[in-house]
Amino acid sequence: MRSIRAHLAASALHDGREPRINTNPCKSVFPSADASVVEEFKRNVEAVDGHCFIVHNDAEVGEVVKRIAEGKRIAVSSEPPPTKDLFDFDVGITTAQAAIAETGTLVLDSAAERNRLVSLVPPIHIAILDASRIYATLGETLEALQAGGEVSPAITFITGPSRTADIELTLTIGVHGPQELYVIVIQSNG
Repeated sequence: MRSIRAHLAASALHDGREPRINTNPCKSVFPSADASVVEEFKRNVEAVDGHCFIVHNDAEVGEVVKRIAEGKRIAVSSEPPPTKDLFDFDVGITTAQAAIAETGTLVLDSAAERNRLVSLVPPIHIAILDASRIYATLGETLEALQAGGEVSPAITFITGPSRTADIELTLTIGVHGPQELYVIVIQSNG
């Protein structure tokens, strides 16, 4: 309670400020004037202890995956192993159907991924994402997902490695999912 009181007292400075109201909920109220959406996404993935690589072709994707996963057992969502065997893999590789730049969040659609558990069970998750599928905000991302028709009944949002804090507020990484997250963004030169 003491901590809550202290933080409430510290926030009193901001009580009189006029809130920023977003008149278009699908556009960010925090536009990034100095960086592209891809750069903002990369910065925000790294801000939550993820790793992000910008590549330009499939060969470069292969090089990055090899550096991360060499010598490790790999499960791929397009050809998933039996669910019971997923705990024996070191790395899970998926694609991401979209991403949110302002939070560094990946969006995995269950309709496109054959096994969501590949992104959740192995201690290392590698997600491959096309740069054209990175949107500035959650609103823009949801609009894009809905543009193709009905939204999948199960969408997984991933922001950084798994983390939780117990009752004593001790941060622990990897309890409910991967300990490490690597995002490979394919940015075409065209």
